[in-house]
Amino acid sequence: MDDPSFLPAWRLAALTRTGEIGCRELLDHAIARMERLNPRLNAVVVRDLERARARAHALDRGSRTDAPPLFGVPMTVKESFDLKGHPTTWGHKARAGHRAEADALAVQRLEAAGAVVFGKTNVPVSLADWQSYNPVYGAASNPWNTAHTPGGSSGGGAAATAAGFGALECGSDIGGSIRVPAHFCGLFGHKPSWGIASPRGHSLVDAAAFTDISVIGPLARSAEDLRLALDAIVGLDPADTGLGFTLPPPRTTRLSDLRIAVWSHEPGQATEAETTGLLEDLARHLQSEGAEVSHIARPDIDVTEAWHLYLTLLDAAMSGRLTEEALAKRRSMQAALRADDGSADAVMLRAVDLPHRTWLKLHERRHQLRRVWGSFFRQWDVLLCPAFARPALPHMQQGETWERQVTIDGHAIPYNDMLFWPGLTGAFHLPASVAPLGLSHEGLPIGVQIVGPYGGDRTTIAVAHLLEQSWRGFVPPPGWS
Repeated sequence: MDDPSFLPAWRLAALTRTGEIGCRELLDHAIARMERLNPRLNAVVVRDLERARARAHALDRGSRTDAPPLFGVPMTVKESFDLKGHPTTWGHKARAGHRAEADALAVQRLEAAGAVVFGKTNVPVSLADWQSYNPVYGAASNPWNTAHTPGGSSGGGAAATAAGFGALECGSDIGGSIRVPAHFCGLFGHKPSWGIASPRGHSLVDAAAFTDISVIGPLARSAEDLRLALDAIVGLDPADTGLGFTLPPPRTTRLSDLRIAVWSHEPGQATEAETTGLLEDLARHLQSEGAEVSHIARPDIDVTEAWHLYLTLLDAAMSGRLTEEALAKRRSMQAALRADDGSADAVMLRAVDLPHRTWLKLHERRHQLRRVWGSFFRQWDVLLCPAFARPALPHMQQGETWERQVTIDGHAIPYNDMLFWPGLTGAFHLPASVAPLGLSHEGLPIGVQIVGPYGGDRTTIAVAHLLEQSWRGFVPPPGWS
């Protein structure tokens, strides 16, 4: 049998179902690899090995008839998900002594689908960065280049999956936290339509309400694995008894039938030329395969208005995670803003203490623009755009995010201005998958973002699968085989 380290989850499940490899044997391989290589990455920060071994042993002893789709697949979850008996800190030292009383609903659902969860993975403080470091666990590194970050906030999980520890990761996303790590680590990732997968057990407090914009979703080494993991976690909260929904099937499973809009760059929003060039190469390839491709089709929206709407709603959504001390600091920063400051940080700071009446007006505008996006996706199946402005960042842990700058093609921009591509569709609840696109001149992965209509999750994942077959799939990082 091939080395299972980099096999996709669907292939591993096929091997365990036929008995070609035992669930416990597969888990032991994953754990041994993680224990040997994790010190180089600091990706897995919480281990639940005995429970995982007991679960794998029980699967081996049970019937393989009608085995579930993820039967025996070893995987990890983001540190922000509750795992019974283990800490859920979100990177906060004050939470280091906390112990979860129950598994998160997503963990329960993944295990019901046959998966074996053996650990939790590194995150930034409050899940609020595209890097994954914190005072509790330290910093995670990227297996493609350990001088670079694997992304955030689901960065530890992306590093673990790309390095062949587990076959899947369950993450979350409000500002690119699934999509950016997938892009940085050469993986597939999926940000689901908002509200289709309950986040119960994914909060600093036992929150009952969904956080606006925020979703939970998978990272994987194949598009088919995204589909299997999404099928496992999709569903309303058990408290919503009597309700349900069914995601529609993909609009097409043939490249030649696709109607594709390509948005490779936006004036005023920095994006590395390598990323834009690779995306345009992909567009030409898709056109040669018979797809209908447009480089000018856009939803009929004011891009700046939509961008600022996202930033304002994002800051409002994340304000519940802030301490009073942090809020006071942001109020003082708001008071010092220049009137002409149009940076992402300035827009978000102006949302501090946003009155509920104002939020309701913004929420109404959001839904008006959702209708515009809906009209756009009646004409086009998917929108392809960059997942992020640049490949993986070098570690940069000095200061707060709003105090940093990054260089893109020789131009310095505020760090948080890179929210544009993750945030383009974020406020509008749209699903987005990320698939590998290519490598930068430094040998770092670059991904493409595949956006679809609300509820069109199976379509974006199906397109990711088509790109995997026709363009590029997951490639193990050099030196980790």
